[in-house]
Amino acid sequence: MMRQILLALCLALAPVAAVAADWGRYVNERFGVAVDVPPGFAPGEQPANGDGLSFATPTAKLSVFGSLLFARDFEAEVRQRIAWAEAEGWAITYQASTPSWASWSGQRGSRILYARAEPICGGDAIGAFEFTYSSADRAAFDPVVNRLVRSLGDSGQGWQC
Repeated sequence: MMRQILLALCLALAPVAAVAADWGRYVNERFGVAVDVPPGFAPGEQPANGDGLSFATPTAKLSVFGSLLFARDFEAEVRQRIAWAEAEGWAITYQASTPSWASWSGQRGSRILYARAEPICGGDAIGAFEFTYSSADRAAFDPVVNRLVRSLGDSGQGWQC
């Protein structure tokens, strides 16, 4: 009986392990910001300034980027990015910030925005991602958002730092 339970558990977990193995890792060469990339997200074209990269599916977009901090103030930079999101029509419904990370999310029509930022390059830059997707896909993307948040960080390999 115990063997049957273990076999059933292994079979049930096999697809989860396979999906987890399909995740990639993006590390930005300029700033060193790094994040895991979900399976099925195709990379877009590299911007000329090399500050990041976007990945997309037909219904979702993940943008990963780094940027120098002006006035060396992470929290002011986060406030500015939230204000830009609001200016683009996002109704910000959640925001939390500490000196070492910030998250905010909002909605515009049937789309959801989730953004996360962290200071990188010894506090001289910000590393961030913005993830947008349909509100109809929220339950499916909640675990994706959780993994993105956990994986965001400073690789220590950015040439701009």
